[in-house]
Amino acid sequence: MDCFCKSVRQDILRISRHSGHGHIPTCFSVVEMLAAVYSEMKHNPADTSWDERDIFILSKGHAALAHYCTLAHSGYFPVKDVYNFGAFSSIFGCHADRHRVPGVELSTGSLGHGSCVGAGIALAFKIKKSPRKVYVLIGDGESNEGTVWESLMVAAHQKLDNLTVLLDHNKSQIRCLPITRPADKFRAFDCETLEVDGHDINALKTALSAPSNGRPKVIVANTIKGCGCKTLAENMFAWHRRSPSKEEMEMLLGELK
Repeated sequence: MDCFCKSVRQDILRISRHSGHGHIPTCFSVVEMLAAVYSEMKHNPADTSWDERDIFILSKGHAALAHYCTLAHSGYFPVKDVYNFGAFSSIFGCHADRHRVPGVELSTGSLGHGSCVGAGIALAFKIKKSPRKVYVLIGDGESNEGTVWESLMVAAHQKLDNLTVLLDHNKSQIRCLPITRPADKFRAFDCETLEVDGHDINALKTALSAPSNGRPKVIVANTIKGCGCKTLAENMFAWHRRSPSKEEMEMLLGELK
């Protein structure tokens, strides 16, 4: 899985350089979470409408490039196709479109909606007595949205133990309105809450497979925005929306090694 994550990060850098688009630091902070979820959930790249598949929603839609690269390395489409990222008429927009990209279940970008839709899908599965599960990856900045907490209140009330929410706690909000002690807050909302190193694949997989005890599960993943590249991690705000020059890309690829 380490090789998988390194390859995904390399492609994020190269595609961002090629396209001139991409939120590289926030993409880097979710790579291990994406790898862990796709290794645990039921899915079939050869049949994206498979009736028994689990559902994954990337609620923090600005990390779409990380999702595309994960899907590509999981067999949904060739990596080379993603090099059209952000181009005119490309299916790979800077925010994902579920009608165009195989494997994308929800068009996201407006923050705070993923957990709401995920809770609704999980409730539908419960009503149908389906064993399918729903996974939603949200951001810590996104957690300023009241809809995140309202949807978890509903999920806890409905005992949606088939819903897992992963929080990318990469401290992106430290300059404005940070969510302090997030694990305590999610527990207060009656969620089965675990806190792990968000860059430890084995810890993430253990948390994903842990029992939910009849409640929605929240995994607080402590991450580093720009993880993998010292330059990105130490200058995460300066790199928030930048695409690297050729020289910068080579430098960042070197740091990944």
